[in-house]
Amino acid sequence: MSLVVLESATVSFGARSIFEDLSLRVAEGDRIGLIGPNGSGKSTLLRVLSGEQQLDSGSLRRSRGVRVGWLPQDIVVEGGKRLLEFVRSSVPGRNEIEGELAAAEKDYEKALADQREGDDEVLLDAAARLADLHERIARFDALFSEHEAIKILAGLGFEQKDLQRDVGEFSGGWKMRAVLAALLFQQPDVMLLDEPTNHLDMPSVAWFSEFLQKYSRAFVLISHDREFLNEQARRIVTFEVEGVRQYPGNYEKYLELRAEEETILENKAKNIEREREKTEQFINRFRAQANKAKAVQSRIKALDKMESVETYRKRRAMSFTFPPVGRAGQDVVKIAGLRKAYGDHVVLPDVNLTVYRGDRIGIVGPNGAGKTTLLKMIAGELAPDRGTIELGHNVQPGYYAQHHAETLHPRSTVYDEVSGVNKELGQTRVRSVLGAFLFSGDDVDKPIQVLSGGERARVALARLMVKPGNFLLLDEPTNHLDLASCESLIESLESYDGTMLFVSHNRALVRRLANKIWLVEGGQVLEYPGNLDDYMALSRARISGEQAPEPVAKSAPVKQSAPVVVQVPEVPRNREDDKARKREEARLREQRSKKIAPLKKKVDEILARIAELETKQAERNQKLCDPAVAMPDAERFAMLTAMQTDAEKIEELTGRWEHAQEELEAAEKELGAS
Repeated sequence: MSLVVLESATVSFGARSIFEDLSLRVAEGDRIGLIGPNGSGKSTLLRVLSGEQQLDSGSLRRSRGVRVGWLPQDIVVEGGKRLLEFVRSSVPGRNEIEGELAAAEKDYEKALADQREGDDEVLLDAAARLADLHERIARFDALFSEHEAIKILAGLGFEQKDLQRDVGEFSGGWKMRAVLAALLFQQPDVMLLDEPTNHLDMPSVAWFSEFLQKYSRAFVLISHDREFLNEQARRIVTFEVEGVRQYPGNYEKYLELRAEEETILENKAKNIEREREKTEQFINRFRAQANKAKAVQSRIKALDKMESVETYRKRRAMSFTFPPVGRAGQDVVKIAGLRKAYGDHVVLPDVNLTVYRGDRIGIVGPNGAGKTTLLKMIAGELAPDRGTIELGHNVQPGYYAQHHAETLHPRSTVYDEVSGVNKELGQTRVRSVLGAFLFSGDDVDKPIQVLSGGERARVALARLMVKPGNFLLLDEPTNHLDLASCESLIESLESYDGTMLFVSHNRALVRRLANKIWLVEGGQVLEYPGNLDDYMALSRARISGEQAPEPVAKSAPVKQSAPVVVQVPEVPRNREDDKARKREEARLREQRSKKIAPLKKKVDEILARIAELETKQAERNQKLCDPAVAMPDAERFAMLTAMQTDAEKIEELTGRWEHAQEELEAAEKELGAS
């Protein structure tokens, strides 16, 4: 049965048409994924279905009694209610019943006070009404229980202590979670979700995905997360260049069907073009022959009736390639003893980490654990309370964060914002970069203040593109981008030849880019070798108690000692002492050889062993991260275990090397002073 029916709908904003003659039916149990570029009308369509946006023409019908719930991207939440109360009271009808119950209790108390002997009718009526309302509340609570509300809040990352906090105390991202929790608790017949994962961390996205998979009612979902769409959607409604189209299946199936359409249309166009050419050749050849006049006229009529096939029109998508970057030193960043607190709340008590050249590290963990704080400190936007962050040789960082899109000067043009980052670039190069980010023609002269959130995000990314550096720091780079732009960004980042450190809840991005995972949780930063799947497998194994390697807790970076120059004491150079000088030099050489040679050999052997293990680590890591290498799970897990074992050996050998190097330096110093 159709719950919501939209027929021949048209919406315009001024002279701009958002969509025309759009028809859509949402039936019971429908799971619809809504895709299209930013500004194509996806959010507007949800507003129409929710009743927030009026149609210019067409009609919207709902089945009787159908409840529609809507989660917009931008929300305003007033304080005054505790979190748990906010969620429970969001169910339509509850406030009305509670209001009736409060009035009925007053009526009963009044009837009891006014009761006269032998006159029980008023009191009995008040008691009956009170009992009926209590029964309605009981039925309501059975359907919308407090336990279910707490369960949903916990799944979205709220703690027990948050339940009695005023909603107004939470940050914007947590307010969005509270609104999402209220929507899920209401169990509407049709749920409208506009980028619901934007403010969720990875654990919450996983929980939410599982919740939706069990949700038996209908929903329409906008999401830039490819994996999330594939998990949830059973029908794709897409805003294409030729209009709104619908395809069965999830996002991957849509891509397959769309590719088939392209092939079919291109082949059909080629066939018709060949037929057209043959017909035109016949007409031109026999036009002047009287005995062929009838056949020529017949061909002319056929040519006029011949259909023209419009070939597949691809939608413009963000497309760019990072330029080659300069080579940095082996150690890109060394972090030692890092501490950061906000008031009494210590986020990161003591962090020791090293980022090496070529690392692509995905930072994951629950919201509030310190992921963005850590990234900001490495980027230099936030000062640590204690500890050091040391950039390596020739490291040139480039930083993109969500808030950068909001810090663009509102009255500057798109061109000025991007060209100002790198004044060495000419106008042609700047316009070329802007074109890659879908700003062409007069668009480059638009002031920032008229741009949408997605357009501002593209400007901020374009600023990074003109001066990326060789060490990229990215904080949720896919937020506010449409799905096609997300896919393009991921492909571009795959071609980047520098070092990368990024925070993201987008599983597709983390899975395709990361060769290491940093888990920020409980004040610790734990490093997991391998990609996202490896991290999740290791996490599940550790939680379930299976034997698995512990994550690597990085110690403070080891500083390489400078070469030691041994000063040989000068001996007076006169003929009388020449023999004595030579004997002294021979004695020193023999002493140095006996004491220093074994120490130097020991240092060299340890360094060779470390180099050998690091080479093996690099080879294993390349195999693990190469999508072309098919590897059984058992072999993959064994390789990860071996990587962990070798990492521990490298750490042990590094300690032994430090000790041996100190002995060598002490011996050389002693002999140099003697």
